[in-house]
Amino acid sequence: MPEVKSIFREVLPKQQLSMEDVPTMVLCKPKLLPLKSVTLEKLEKMQMEAQEAVKQQELAMKEQ
Repeated sequence: MPEVKSIFREVLPKQQLSMEDVPTMVLCKPKLLPLKSVTLEKLEKMQMEAQEAVKQQELAMKEQ
């Protein structure tokens, strides 16, 4: 049997076969992280209070 050349050529898609083949991305809400931890904020507050107490004691000593 002789080979018959067809007039039609095969065309294949370059990307995907259908839109169903594309995986969809599921986006979640971003999780916001605090810049400072609660413990660090407490420590800073305690340090500020201690510094204010020292300043008040120094002012009381100067006034006497």
